[in-house]
Amino acid sequence: MKARFLIPAFAALAFAVSAAEPVQIFNGKDLTGWEGNKDLWSVQEGTITGITPPDPADPTKGIIKHNTFLVWKGGTVGDFELTFKYRIEKGNSGVQYRSKELAAGTFGPVLSGYQADFEAGKKYSGILYEEKGRGILALRGEKTVIKPAADGGKKTVVEKAGTVGDSEAIQASIKSEDWNEYKIVAKGNHVQHFINGQQTIDVTDEDAANAPKEGLLGLQIHQGPPMKVQFKDFNLVPLK
Repeated sequence: MKARFLIPAFAALAFAVSAAEPVQIFNGKDLTGWEGNKDLWSVQEGTITGITPPDPADPTKGIIKHNTFLVWKGGTVGDFELTFKYRIEKGNSGVQYRSKELAAGTFGPVLSGYQADFEAGKKYSGILYEEKGRGILALRGEKTVIKPAADGGKKTVVEKAGTVGDSEAIQASIKSEDWNEYKIVAKGNHVQHFINGQQTIDVTDEDAANAPKEGLLGLQIHQGPPMKVQFKDFNLVPLK
């Protein structure tokens, strides 16, 4: 598949975190203000839709060979609250935030940073994952504190500081292949995720050298099996 990238319709404009008014990031009609591979991303029935097409040589596998993203080019996010609805059929996806853009891959943009993860399976929805970074920073139901590597080592220390809920109960509340509501709250070094009103993680990131403070927002499609993911009803509010 030859990658064809969307050209943003306007220059990126960063918003001030002191603003309190919602910022429109999706017009419900087309991908104005977003950049990604047009063979993978489109708008269908008022939703942003991403697909991993099947590989003709083996339909059980997807054609893309690396995770790729649809990147919002309207600004950067630092301290904010974002709610949106998602629906996923097979595979894994998520919303990338406070991220940086790396060199584009064959199938589209590549991001590194925090990710509010979700999937069609039963393990990763709600976790905090750092794409192309420190990996899993909190599993579903966990409250964690992230510390710098100890004794001059390279591996970040993830300390479990408590729980915010029962992982199995949270998973049971997630509707399979149907619409769910996700909320991300990020302020300073404190981030929280919620699905369908239930808190899924609470993270205090004290690894100052590596903790992302501001960056890009993006939507993920994952390498692996063929999949489909849809997003709608975005509400992005910068926090003071």
